Amino acid sequence: MTLEIRGVHKWFGGQHVLRGVDVTVEAGEFVSLIGHSGCGKSTLARLLYRFYDVDAGHIRIDGRDLRDLTQASLRAAIAIVPQDTVLFNDTIFYNIQYGRPEASLEEVQAAARAAHIHDFIVSFPDGYQTEVGERGLKLSGGEKQRVAIARALLKNPAILIFDEATSALDSQSEKAIQAELDRIQVGRTTLVIAHRLSTVMAADQILVMDSGRIVERGTHAGLLASDGHYAQMWRLQQQERTSLQEGQEQFPASVTSEEPARARGQEVG
Repeated sequence: MTLEIRGVHKWFGGQHVLRGVDVTVEAGEFVSLIGHSGCGKSTLARLLYRFYDVDAGHIRIDGRDLRDLTQASLRAAIAIVPQDTVLFNDTIFYNIQYGRPEASLEEVQAAARAAHIHDFIVSFPDGYQTEVGERGLKLSGGEKQRVAIARALLKNPAILIFDEATSALDSQSEKAIQAELDRIQVGRTTLVIAHRLSTVMAADQILVMDSGRIVERGTHAGLLASDGHYAQMWRLQQQERTSLQEGQEQFPASVTSEEPARARGQEVG
């Protein structure tokens, strides 16, 4: 499916959040939207899922305006893997099957294998019937993200949207999750909304947002060569990454933030 965003404006409480945004993601294409926090990236994702509508302009899927589609047909076509994965206080099976409630156990397991979380799940005594706790507190951030990916895959959507899906993870977990995302998005229409530029280097097109506008477009190499907003962000993030690695080498952590609460001996719900 082709995703077309044309002249989109959005206001909130008198604040002009999106200012004439134009984006086209062709069928099977991988496009990334990047920018600093507050630039309007996540607002655009919520418009795509029709949490609210545009104030001006239009968003179309295969030529049809989102406002002419039913919520059911729209949400069958699109799956979002968000930054803050929402898990229900229920079983792992339920949390994955939520992507397509009529799915069988075999289909849920196939999605979990594709997200590389099946082996982890069956390591529990209760397997897929393991309770995840309130908001998934019994799972680490990386494990919750893999459940969210499995949920999205089970849905088998035509369009995948990753909204800052790895920004809350440590570098090791980010690499593991990113490898899955790279594999999953092949052949699908994919929009990746990101802050970490290392996750979008392979995009067919990178769009740089600033103050609600698209200010640069191009490939990773092309944008670095143009030495604009993207190149400045890249240099800054590379410097921050180097500083963080040097700090970790000097003060290695005995337990990382991505280890599940049960491994740290904490009481969980």
